[in-house]
Amino acid sequence: MHKLTLGFLAAAGMLFAKDGAEVTHRLEDATATFREIMASQDRGIPQDLIDKAHCAVVVPGLKKGAFVVGAQFGRGFVSCRGANDRGWSAPAAIRVEGGSVGFQIGGSETDVVMLVMNDRGAEKLLGDQFTLGGEGEVAAGPVGREATAQTDARMRAEILSWSRSRGVFAGIALKGATLRQDKDANEDLYGKPLATREIVTDRAVRPTPAGRAFIEALNNESHVEEPHR
Repeated sequence: MHKLTLGFLAAAGMLFAKDGAEVTHRLEDATATFREIMASQDRGIPQDLIDKAHCAVVVPGLKKGAFVVGAQFGRGFVSCRGANDRGWSAPAAIRVEGGSVGFQIGGSETDVVMLVMNDRGAEKLLGDQFTLGGEGEVAAGPVGREATAQTDARMRAEILSWSRSRGVFAGIALKGATLRQDKDANEDLYGKPLATREIVTDRAVRPTPAGRAFIEALNNESHVEEPHR
């Protein structure tokens, strides 16, 4: 019996390590995706919007099949700035289900970036789930490092969104998609099933090395060892 118990614990430990490695790799993918988008001087996300954003969401590689059947199709990460401490939080894992990304529907995979621009949008994001374009007002974000978001529609938007597929990067109104917290992935990453709100508001939650690289990317800081995709 003792040997069986030890064997079970060893197997459970190996499974946890594997799941943790998968989540870490996905976080590295999200970091690489954001860095690649921002590295394009004329086609990136305006820096002034990132500086003003309350939260940032990066979902690398949304899957094509889910646009048809409505199943889960994306897993990514969100980081937020605190009310007093404006630094980016440790990233929390999220799931994206359903919805459409317009002309990008033909792509095999689509990377999505969202910026939450006000407290109301951030509060919705920190709940168990919410639907873009339903509970949350979302608009296509402007493209270009020097572009601004001074139109009425963009100034009113709670969330601005962009997508990249087959090398094409553009602002897109991602509507109908539901964002859900991913406690299983958070447990794999932090060792306990934390909610999104706990991670991004409790500064006692320390980012992992991959999480620190994600924060550096949001801060537009250089990182010596780029994660491999």
